[in-house]
Amino acid sequence: MTSIQQTTTKSRVNSAFKQLMSVHWWLAACYLVLFVVGTFMSQLPREVSFRGALYDFHKSIGVLTMALLTWRILVLLRVWWRKYTKRSPKFTPDWFKTVALHSSLYLFMWAVPIAGFFFSNSFKSNNVKFFGIVLPDLFPKNPAMVEVGRSLHFWLSYTFLAFIVLHSIAQWKVVKANWRRISRFVKSKAAIQ
Repeated sequence: MTSIQQTTTKSRVNSAFKQLMSVHWWLAACYLVLFVVGTFMSQLPREVSFRGALYDFHKSIGVLTMALLTWRILVLLRVWWRKYTKRSPKFTPDWFKTVALHSSLYLFMWAVPIAGFFFSNSFKSNNVKFFGIVLPDLFPKNPAMVEVGRSLHFWLSYTFLAFIVLHSIAQWKVVKANWRRISRFVKSKAAIQ
């Protein structure tokens, strides 16, 4: 392999697109955990001993998700800057549809955790922790706003889930390809045992 080929290969491996896709799957995993744990913990009776630990875990993953989302947005802005300073996008209906869907997804990725902070901070001060580290409140304690925060977090979460389904439908080929990869991996691991 020549030095030019090595440089080209190395630049592809370290490309912003690869970074975007890596963070995409980390975010997808975090949101899956948030949805599953959030749905499960909200159904538990208050007497269950590990309910508080689940809430703390849910909030910690929410904070991690916000950090990953911030990194992804910074990388995305860098990619857009490089791409669209060289040439303008083709403003086709498909381009507008894709931008609208992705903009909605980013809005929900941001709004759902912020609504969770609002709900938590309204309920009780200093109760959002990042794996044990108490974070400063973003919103003041306000018992009158607890139900508003709860409803906001709930409805934004499930609207976000609907947009994730739309995104999956729009990316159906990618979903099928990843499903085949996962199926092959599981089958190969099952054959070994």
